[in-house]
Amino acid sequence: MAFRRQTRPLSQINVVPYIDVVLVLLVIFMVTAPMITPGVIDVPSVGKVNDSPAQPIEVQINAGGRISVIDHDVSGTPHDVNRDELAAFVAAKQQIKPDQPVIITADKEIKYDLVLQTMDLLQRNRVSNVGLLAVPKP
Repeated sequence: MAFRRQTRPLSQINVVPYIDVVLVLLVIFMVTAPMITPGVIDVPSVGKVNDSPAQPIEVQINAGGRISVIDHDVSGTPHDVNRDELAAFVAAKQQIKPDQPVIITADKEIKYDLVLQTMDLLQRNRVSNVGLLAVPKP
């Protein structure tokens, strides 16, 4: 009489073949990776710009409320103007050079309302690129 063993199905997964396949793939990638040439990006080149950026027109408001204009393209000396002359001068300069900025500098002792009135006057006369200049604390 022969005894027969009952065989039950195994409920375990044999992962050794999977590990072998992964290691083979890893070796293949490690060998072929240095042979791959990286992509080369062809960046376009640009010529040098001949025009220098426009020097700003500086509008100074002193402590007494007088307005003077410095055109850094022509000279660095201020000349006094009234409000109507200021708008006409800056508008005429920006018709020649539309990208020329206008910078308002004011004494810290004057009322801020005078600075806003000057800025409003320039904007009503269609002067673009108006900014304020401040000196940073040391």
